[in-house]
Amino acid sequence: MGQGGRARRPQPRDGELGAAVARARDGDEAAFAVAYRIVQPGLLGYLRGLVGEDAEDVAADAWLEIARDLGRFKGDGAGFRGWTATIARHRALDHLRRRRVRPRIAPLEQDALELPGRLTTHEQALESLSTERALELVRGLPRDQAEAVLLRVVVGLDGPAAARVLGKRPGAVRTAAHRGLKRLARQLGAHGAADDDTEGMTGDRPRTPGEPT
Repeated sequence: MGQGGRARRPQPRDGELGAAVARARDGDEAAFAVAYRIVQPGLLGYLRGLVGEDAEDVAADAWLEIARDLGRFKGDGAGFRGWTATIARHRALDHLRRRRVRPRIAPLEQDALELPGRLTTHEQALESLSTERALELVRGLPRDQAEAVLLRVVVGLDGPAAARVLGKRPGAVRTAAHRGLKRLARQLGAHGAADDDTEGMTGDRPRTPGEPT
């Protein structure tokens, strides 16, 4: 169940992903390739938001760790998305520490903006953007909002899963994602967001760009 008792919205290929992961854990290399093809576009888009042009190198390091530790993973397709995003984020932060720069929002490619499943009003606003305009607006979000949007919309994680990746409370991540998507929608002139998107939400104030997590 998602936050507030609402059922988590499954991503379109989570069933296929879960089955592929189960076979891959038994040594099926073709099944691992299927899991990679399902997860990689969103994972790469998320990493581009953190490390920019170095995303493919960081993703390669992450997949080496994923393959090495796959036998220890327990869970379904949605759980695998969250687990791989956590590994990728750790590799990205290691990379950034080596470079001694702060995470930044960098251009996302079109495949990372192909949004899954049924969309909220704010997500529909994001989907309606041209790629160039989307990149400009996402790069302009505060870092906590941008990363929450990337995990929720690009990687396809629910609120609790995104919170586990970021090491934050689900309410704080849900609030950051909501504020980021609301800002994007407002910039597009979109209105009429559902009231239940904000009902009962709690969280920290949005941080200014570059403020430490």
